[in-house]
Amino acid sequence: MAHTTMLKKVDLFGIHYSVTDYTSAVDQIISWVAQIEQQPAVHQGFGVTALAVHGLIEGYRNAELKQQINSIDLIVPDGQPIRWAMNWFCKTQLKDRVYGPTLTLHLLEAAAEKNIPVFFYGSQQLTLNKLRDNLVNKFPNLQIVGMQPDRFRESTEEEKALDRQAIISSGAKLVFVGRGCPRQERWVAENKDYLPAVLLAVGAAFDFHAGTVKQAPAWIQKRGLEWLYRLVQEPGRLWKRYLTTNSYFLYLFFVNSLKKSFKV
Repeated sequence: MAHTTMLKKVDLFGIHYSVTDYTSAVDQIISWVAQIEQQPAVHQGFGVTALAVHGLIEGYRNAELKQQINSIDLIVPDGQPIRWAMNWFCKTQLKDRVYGPTLTLHLLEAAAEKNIPVFFYGSQQLTLNKLRDNLVNKFPNLQIVGMQPDRFRESTEEEKALDRQAIISSGAKLVFVGRGCPRQERWVAENKDYLPAVLLAVGAAFDFHAGTVKQAPAWIQKRGLEWLYRLVQEPGRLWKRYLTTNSYFLYLFFVNSLKKSFKV
């Protein structure tokens, strides 16, 4: 197994982000898969989340959720504003964010090369079907060993046990979770110690790669304006989220910048 050192973490408004890029995040995740494969009897996996502004603010305002998010082994800076804030407050010198949908593609490419079986959990069946077709077309050697749509409600204890058993039986070592934030982070935190796999909360990756939601052009993403692009596409669903979380993030950034300036 290739040895990888644990990535350095920094505290951004109470959330413990890893200082990473796509290459080191993929290396870390693939090394965890190798570790799990070497110890199949130990039913304990790892959790990953690509956490943008929305997730950070949800965690900041909810102590229980913050604890769950921080229990996840690898929290990558999904949004450009997160990267800017990490560079400003923590001097991390990150050159790019680690965007969930792009990280997903890098990992699927590695999974196809290394014969790592994958599972998709969340979203709607129609989206999952389109996702599977697109991915098999893109990565012909990819082993998709299971897909389960979201129930869009809290699962019963019996359903949770059935879900875990389905994932274990499938032999999946990478489980991509697309349930929306923060439900997907809660799910990863609650399940990672019961499953011999790496569980990854990847946000809108399912919709983007299925082609059911359009991704913002690269120039919009680079400028940190993807939220605006998505808001125009889905105003009814997203306006409240972006109005409240983005404003709160700006407030925290401003207050903490003042503290930094005056060394409070």
